[in-house]
Amino acid sequence: MITGQCLCGGVRFEVTQAVGPFELCHCSRCRKSSGSAFVAGLGVRTQDFRLRAGAELIRSYEAPLLECPPPYLVSFCGRCGSPVPNPPADADWFEIPAGLLDGDPGQRPDRHIFVERKSPWFEITDELHQLDKEELIALRREGADL
Repeated sequence: MITGQCLCGGVRFEVTQAVGPFELCHCSRCRKSSGSAFVAGLGVRTQDFRLRAGAELIRSYEAPLLECPPPYLVSFCGRCGSPVPNPPADADWFEIPAGLLDGDPGQRPDRHIFVERKSPWFEITDELHQLDKEELIALRREGADL
């Protein structure tokens, strides 16, 4: 069991297993929502996720659509502002903010995504695969991810 929580501990959850992908997203919206160079998102199956506490604290913001659906949706704790998982009702899997995890999920980052939009002050220096938007779309169309 992998547990996680927001900064104040009001929103707590557990995941029986992480399945990936484990992506480091460099798009401008992820950078702005995190205040960092990228967001570390870890894929989990909805059936493997359980919210233990804090449902009443979860707030969401849906950013205006830029190109095509789905919209960019961020969920956060209304008390401390930490990003929190909030699985869509109809999703088989979704990504949780990996920084909220209390222990080792048994996965390591797979790749950087939206690298063409990365912050100019950040240099990617690891050996992970780097995908731009078109490569990511092609990968997901092939069904290589869940």
